[in-house]
Amino acid sequence: MTPTDIAEILSEELHPLPGTDDDQQDEMYEHFSLTVDKGQALLRIDKFLTNRMEGASRNRIQTAADAGTILVNGTPVKSSYKVKPLDRISIVMPYPVREIEIIPENIPLDIRYEDDDLIIVNKAAGMVVHPGHGNYSGTLVNALTYHLKDLPLFQNGDMRAGLVHRIDKNTSGILVIAKNERAHARLAKQFYDHTIDRVYCALAWGNMESEEGTVTGNVGRSLKDRMKMAVFPDGTQGKHAVTHYKVLERLGYVNLLECRLETGRTHQIRVHMEYIGHPLFNDERYGGDRILKGTTFSKYKQFVENCFQQLPRHALHARSLGFVHPSTGKYIYFESDLPEDMRTVIDRWRNYVANRPAENENE
Repeated sequence: MTPTDIAEILSEELHPLPGTDDDQQDEMYEHFSLTVDKGQALLRIDKFLTNRMEGASRNRIQTAADAGTILVNGTPVKSSYKVKPLDRISIVMPYPVREIEIIPENIPLDIRYEDDDLIIVNKAAGMVVHPGHGNYSGTLVNALTYHLKDLPLFQNGDMRAGLVHRIDKNTSGILVIAKNERAHARLAKQFYDHTIDRVYCALAWGNMESEEGTVTGNVGRSLKDRMKMAVFPDGTQGKHAVTHYKVLERLGYVNLLECRLETGRTHQIRVHMEYIGHPLFNDERYGGDRILKGTTFSKYKQFVENCFQQLPRHALHARSLGFVHPSTGKYIYFESDLPEDMRTVIDRWRNYVANRPAENENE
């Protein structure tokens, strides 16, 4: 594996693209190692590795060191560590070394629209968008590589072929995929410029104080748990993120929300909702898989547990997507109905609200 490959691993692991949703592992695996030359002068390790690894910025090396993935003689070091002659430097990751080969797989896709430039897919919950640790097959990319195997963009085994945005494994809904380089560049620029219209439906714990609102706060990798994102309100870390929400329906201890993304950060809606005290229903990563609101009665607890079983994922659906077509220049818009699991749980909450005895309320 070349230094360039390692730079790519560091980038993917520490700054994952939206849609990656891996489980944390405690065991670490060595992906790269080198022994420092005998004549090496004392030099900070971030500077040393920046010089040795093509494509890896000093900031990225520093972030990797802060995450504990850079070892010297088997011990994690900070970026200020001074490299000494014959030091053994290694880079470790929480997954084994594996060369990812994109295998075309004939996986059924819910295609809502397709032309020479793009394809609109309604992704089911549970399908990973991008191959990665623990998900080397059965992904949307594997399916697209099969479906679009006659197109040059999908013949080189590129893990990112056609992708201009992503949604999490357990988020359902609309995605656009480019079918050629020109379409990819033009769509990617719209996402970069935040001119894409994206609307999600979410079921969140608690009763929102206002009918609508805006959550603003930088989103970045959590300093306590690298598998989670976190909000940094002071803006010193993470990337600028804005989510607009509107209450569509109040269902007692949960609210059905419409969420409009002004930016598109990893787990943005999920972490923003947690930040304001309204985690998404059954979102295990951000605390929504517990009974956060409601009564103390056993019948209520059983009701919520039944809802969790009916919707064994976080309650988030990418409902619509609007953008300018990369060739025609016309605005186009696509929408997807709520999937059955979310509809069923929402109906259950409607029935609960309609039939709950008022005297048994106990917040």
